[in-house]
Parts: sequence; C-alpha cells; structure tokens
Amino acid sequence: KVENNQVSLYKYVFPTQLNPPTLSIIGLVQQVGALMPISEMQCRWATRVFKGVAKLPSQEAMLDDIRQKKDDMSKRYYNTLRHTMQGEYLPVMDEIAEQIGVKPNLSCLLLSDPRLALKVYTGPCTPYQYRLSGPGAWKGAKEAIDTQWDRITYPTKTRPVPEDSTNGIPKILKLMIVLVLIIAIIWKLL
Repeated sequence: KVENNQVSLYKYVFPTQLNPPTLSIIGLVQQVGALMPISEMQCRWATRVFKGVAKLPSQEAMLDDIRQKKDDMSKRYYNTLRHTMQGEYLPVMDEIAEQIGVKPNLSCLLLSDPRLALKVYTGPCTPYQYRLSGPGAWKGAKEAIDTQWDRITYPTKTRPVPEDSTNGIPKILKLMIVLVLIIAIIWKLL
C-alpha cells in the first residue's frame, strides 16, 4: 500500500505482510549512485529467498528496520514526496550482500590477498567485489577488480597527445616567475 508516496518494503525489496514471501519489488529505490548493480543484488537476494535458501526475519524485525530507515531519511532529507525511498549505494549494497552472504570480508582478504583487499577498500565499489566469494562467486572477479582502472581510463585515451617538455608549467608562467625573482632581487638591492 502506498501512502504519501511512502512504501514499506524491507530493504527496499520485500513487503512485510507476506508470509511466506512471494513478491519482491526490484529497483524501487531512489538511489544516490548506480541503480542497476543494486537491482542485480536485489534479484540475487530475492531468488535465494524464493528458493528457501535465505530467510527473512520476523515481521516485527522487518518493520523496525523500515522505521529506522525512515528515521534516518527524515534526518538527512527534507520531508517531501520526492525523498521517500532514498538509499545510498554502498550501504544498500552491503546490507543486501550480508543477507546473501557475499559481502567481502576485508579481514580475510587482507590476510589472503592484501593487494586485492586494498583495491576493494580504496577502489571504486563495483559489483565485482560481491562476486569474490559466496553464492554466485565468479572466478574472474579478482581479475576484473585488478583491471577495472584500465577499463575506466582506456576510453579517455582515444588520441595520442604529444609529450610536453615543460613538465606541465607553461612558458608564460616560467617567464612570470623569473620576472618576479628579478624584481625581488632589485628590490632587495635598493
């Protein structure tokens, strides 16, 4: 039921009144960030719930979570019809990933592959990191994380740019620095 543009969905996916859960709403979140990876994560979770592999908490626990999210939203956003289903990319992805069992464990990663752990922690949060382990793990996820910056920068290098021998400082700026130094020396001598 929608009232004042408000929808009560557990983790923006499941209606709380259905037991057993037979319906999931995918992509109904006003995302600050990319929506498609969140929709994929919601689908992964929904299929596990429908198969009976993952369980939802009690209705009361789900309602408490919804109330907490609405409370957090009211502190962060104005009370308007537009800000009723706001979600931040990383917290939403991590919450659902925890439900599925695919959230990267940085402690374990740090011990097993410190370089990968650093890339997961400091690099862009791409869906690859949720394919490193757990259900739906992908053997190519580590390589995809290792090479993601190459794929990001490659399209920006479509034409050769000649090397600049001035090390990035334009000649006019060098000339101005020299003039300022000469004036400072003359000023000091007077």
